[in-house]
Amino acid sequence: MTSAVYFGKGSLRRMTVVKVAPRRSFVLGAVTTATLGSFLLGKEATLANRMNNGELHNKNVDYDAKLKENVHRRLQALKNTRPMEPNYEGHVPLYKSEKLLLFLVSGLRSFLHPENGYNIVQLGEATAFPIFLESLKKTMLSDATGRRILRDKPHVHSETLHMGKLSQYPQNTFGYKFYEWCKNENVTPDTRAPVTYIDDPLHAYVFKRYRQCHDFYHALNNLPIIIEGEITVKALEAANLGVPMAALGAIFAPLRLKPIQKQRLYDIYLPWAVKTGLTCKPLINVYWEELLDKDIDELRNDLGITLPPDLRKIRKQRKETLNHLKIKYNKQRMGS
Repeated sequence: MTSAVYFGKGSLRRMTVVKVAPRRSFVLGAVTTATLGSFLLGKEATLANRMNNGELHNKNVDYDAKLKENVHRRLQALKNTRPMEPNYEGHVPLYKSEKLLLFLVSGLRSFLHPENGYNIVQLGEATAFPIFLESLKKTMLSDATGRRILRDKPHVHSETLHMGKLSQYPQNTFGYKFYEWCKNENVTPDTRAPVTYIDDPLHAYVFKRYRQCHDFYHALNNLPIIIEGEITVKALEAANLGVPMAALGAIFAPLRLKPIQKQRLYDIYLPWAVKTGLTCKPLINVYWEELLDKDIDELRNDLGITLPPDLRKIRKQRKETLNHLKIKYNKQRMGS
């Protein structure tokens, strides 16, 4: 602190000037000292000593067991938020509000993005109402083969349908035609999603059986996995089994197609699907795994099914016609 005399107009004044020295270095030094002290004398020192002695990690901890315990605890916490305990492996119980939300969201997504199979899967379960599943179960219980299916609960996958074995079947058997169809469409018997949101275990199996047999319907009727072929099979399922999601797909999916696709569906394939579905045997009662060596024409006759026109062939012929007209038009334009 210093004093100074200031001469102003008409007066003599004394002013005190205070000089403040920089304290940053002092503060930093104090903080550093405190930190080092804490490190040397506090918990950090204990941690450092344990690290130096190789005692940081508990070598006796079973990390796999702790991970499983943590997963189990999280799953248990999740279960406590559900309306009921899961009734089968993979079951996720939903509240009614959640089921309604699943229906609305999956329905919108299925309409906007029908190419995404996951949307269709969710919509299928969201619309698998208990009254429909109970009706389908009764259809199976009313038939000797259907009852055997419910008793045996066969599961369609590559371990029960060996593609290599099916490729050795006579070419006109159902097994070989199924193998040929899977090869042409680049699919396997393992591509069907498991059932998740249906509460009743038996209803869940009935819906699972319907879902896993979908590709059999494709192969039996020689319908490819393209939008028109899918809509046709859905219409067949709706007419034959009363599947709500299949009916919705047959009604709304054509709305987004090109005019020529709509024309083919409305003129040829939807009438065939509805007529065939209403007159043929309930397809849910067919034990497909036992009919792989059967002649496919005899199988269709036994089921009451007549093949629809070859969709691949019709599309190919139209494409060739358009290409021919395009070439002819270009030649005429160049000649003129």
